[in-house]
Amino acid sequence: MNYRFSPSDYIIYLFSYVFFYLFIADTLNTLPFTLPVDIPSLSYLVAAVALNAWVIPIPGIHPRTPVPLEGYVPEQIVGEEPKEKAAPTPVKKPAPSAQEKLERGLSKTHKGFIDRISAVFRRSDTVDEHLLTELEETLVGTDIGVRTAYAIFEHVQKNAGSIHDASAAMNAIKEEITTILQGREAPLNLPAETKPYVIMVTGVNGSGKTTTIAKIAYRLKNEGKSVIIASGDTFRAAAIEQLEHWADKVGADFIKSHEGADPSSVAFDGLQAAISRGHDVLIIDTAGRLHTKENLMEELKKTKRVLDKKLPGSPNEILLVLDATIGQNAIEQTRQFNNALGITGITMTKLDGSSKGGVIVGIANEFDIPIRFIGVGEDMDDLQPFRAQDFVQALFLDKE
Repeated sequence: MNYRFSPSDYIIYLFSYVFFYLFIADTLNTLPFTLPVDIPSLSYLVAAVALNAWVIPIPGIHPRTPVPLEGYVPEQIVGEEPKEKAAPTPVKKPAPSAQEKLERGLSKTHKGFIDRISAVFRRSDTVDEHLLTELEETLVGTDIGVRTAYAIFEHVQKNAGSIHDASAAMNAIKEEITTILQGREAPLNLPAETKPYVIMVTGVNGSGKTTTIAKIAYRLKNEGKSVIIASGDTFRAAAIEQLEHWADKVGADFIKSHEGADPSSVAFDGLQAAISRGHDVLIIDTAGRLHTKENLMEELKKTKRVLDKKLPGSPNEILLVLDATIGQNAIEQTRQFNNALGITGITMTKLDGSSKGGVIVGIANEFDIPIRFIGVGEDMDDLQPFRAQDFVQALFLDKE
């Protein structure tokens, strides 16, 4: 630590050295003058030390103004309250919008579907017969399915006369995909006069059925609806526990039975509870079963019949949950479940984790079934109502 000295301090400091000199000279008998009074040599030394000490900062006697050294951090004085520095206000990043989440969620599908098509046009500046042949092969090789691939190709071929560059060709493809998807855009609307509104959720194991149920319940609860969930997947104890956990988390009522119970009886109990407790919506989980197992599909049909017998017209919605990561297999799953149950709505999950999300175009083209929701992330609000225009915009978005 440095100190700030006054001019008088330097004078006193100088005098201290004069007395040091007198002490030494008197001790050696070399004083240049003779004093009238005999002063002991030690007196000069005492005076020198006293004057020198006076210049040294001593707290309480003669403190000096401290000048902090650069980079010096003072120690905390014992008993003194620490002075807290005002914490800088953190800059909060704005939460991503639904469209931004959609764009981020479809980035892999963009690379696996749109980029493959774009690459065809990057290899040639002319839209000729050779390029159209390559485009046809590329479309057939994507996950949209052969039938849909040819529907899109025929649209481009029909307009080939007005297509002179890659940009126009991509616009023609985008236009056809938009037309296909817009025909399946239909949000899940709950008529006020239908209470309880019964949603039967089906799909194979691993498709994201359980979390989809939780996210739908969360959305409906935020809309002011009272929701009850019935765990009809009685073949796996873990499925019951997992769904109960989600029901607690979103604040929904819950109905369950023991492992191995008849799924249709659980659905019946859930409907009975929904009616007696006055719930707006009943969501029924069903066992994740393979669409190729005929006896298991028969159990789904039985559950549907039991519900209709208890409350004619129910279930009001039979929602099929599909996993985007399985690609074209989702088309066959849709066909089998639709033949068995008459699917009234589709939810496509895991779009953010797959490059095969283009299959949704194939499903929309081949089946007259509304697409209700799409899943683009793990958060509760990442299950978005399907809007064709927003979907296509995110799908064709080129960030480069």
